[in-house]
Amino acid sequence: MVVSWIEQAKQFKSPLSVVAGFLLRSRETQTHRAKSRTQEIQQLKNDLERQQRTIREQREQLAEKDARIENQRLCKQPPTLPDDPLLPHHEFGPKMISLCVNLARRIGLRPAPDVLKMILAWLEVDAKLPDWTTVRTWMLRVGVAAIERPIEEADDWIWMADHSNQIGPEKALAIIGLRASKMPPPGQALTHDDVRVLELSPGTSWKREDMQAAYEQLAQRCGAPLGIVIDGAVELREGAEMAEMPRNQGQNTIILGDFKHYAANVLKKIVGQDERFSQFSTQLGRTRSAIQQTELAHFTPPGSKPKARFMNLQPTLRWAKMVSWQLSHPRSQGRHDITAERMNDKLGWLREYRDDIHRWQACQEVVSAAAKFINEQGLSPGVARQLRDHLRTLRNGGDNGGAKETHDSRQVTARLLRFVRRSESQLAAGQRLPMSTEILESSFGLFKQLERQHSKGGFTSLLAAYGCLLHASTPESIRRDFAQVSVKEMRDWVTAKLGKTLASKRQTAYQEFRNTA
Repeated sequence: MVVSWIEQAKQFKSPLSVVAGFLLRSRETQTHRAKSRTQEIQQLKNDLERQQRTIREQREQLAEKDARIENQRLCKQPPTLPDDPLLPHHEFGPKMISLCVNLARRIGLRPAPDVLKMILAWLEVDAKLPDWTTVRTWMLRVGVAAIERPIEEADDWIWMADHSNQIGPEKALAIIGLRASKMPPPGQALTHDDVRVLELSPGTSWKREDMQAAYEQLAQRCGAPLGIVIDGAVELREGAEMAEMPRNQGQNTIILGDFKHYAANVLKKIVGQDERFSQFSTQLGRTRSAIQQTELAHFTPPGSKPKARFMNLQPTLRWAKMVSWQLSHPRSQGRHDITAERMNDKLGWLREYRDDIHRWQACQEVVSAAAKFINEQGLSPGVARQLRDHLRTLRNGGDNGGAKETHDSRQVTARLLRFVRRSESQLAAGQRLPMSTEILESSFGLFKQLERQHSKGGFTSLLAAYGCLLHASTPESIRRDFAQVSVKEMRDWVTAKLGKTLASKRQTAYQEFRNTA
């Protein structure tokens, strides 16, 4: 039976006021306890945060301590050079030797040990380094080894021949070569890694009979070549035509002219014989002298190269176009602090040649585009048609800042295409050969860069280093080359090839003077 709470309340003897008081006191007690618990909880949270902060600080201190210990460990153990056992009878290993040779190829003989010294000082590595004269000897041995290395016999060798001269009557004949079967694919120009030195011979007489003998001697080493690429030098071509180098199956050696030299000759005939160009060149020389020490110095024309002017015409034409633009824009930054009177007085003459510069630039653009195409594609049956289509595409390719076609540029195009057609007519179906000696010219540039200020002082024994400039040395190649060519053999090669050099003759002359003064 359920009884209501009112009926139950009647059974209590305490009055309601006492019950109410009791309940009120109970509520206050619970409130006090809850507040106390809340304070205890907050205190615990605060204690936890302090402990966590202390732990983080201790961890950071431990990490810093570990870092200091690691740094101290590293400082006590500086970097070390790679393991490089000494070569027999040498003070250095092949890794150090190849490093020095490669550095010297890029930056020169004297700077190479200096650069290594700075790097090792920065690394705090104490190591012995060679003198630059030692590096020079290494390069000569590597160079002679490259020249004297046996040539693999094959029936598809392609030779590139040219002479390099400095001062005096002496010239160095250089012949480099590559296998036709190992040419880079169409679209890629030759690199130094694609060729090797076949012959290097200095001499004072290089008539066609001398070239004939040189070709025949080289053919005895590697067989008659499939082709020879030469520039327009008469003795190089006639010597090749006279040389008795019978090929397999009765085929004669293909003799090709260098495209870039031929194109330069075309420019010389079409642009160089222009009376306006002669007048322009005269004004150019006067302007160079007149402004190179003035506030107009940054407008100084590029230096001319009398022996190869039309192989290096582009910088001059680019300068002329730039200055013509500046003349038409008086507010340009290039003319800052230059009065209009000074600009017109020293450079205003170019306005008279704007149409001529346009004609010459159109010719130069044809030559540049064609030379790049031939360098990358090589010579093969049908390449003349491909070159014609390529030039036509460039001509009709839109207004991209190039010069528009002119009567002179059409003449240049026609002559270049005829030259390529005559050249490709010598090839059989499927044959592909290079048609440029530019890679050989660039190797001469590498040699002059190695010679630095001595490049115009006549050949020295450093000529032997020419053979090491085309390919980087490795520890393995150093072991092979040093085993092939000793220091004595290198010196014998220099003596046999160079004899008494121009530098030694100069020293003799000064010595005689000092002895009698």
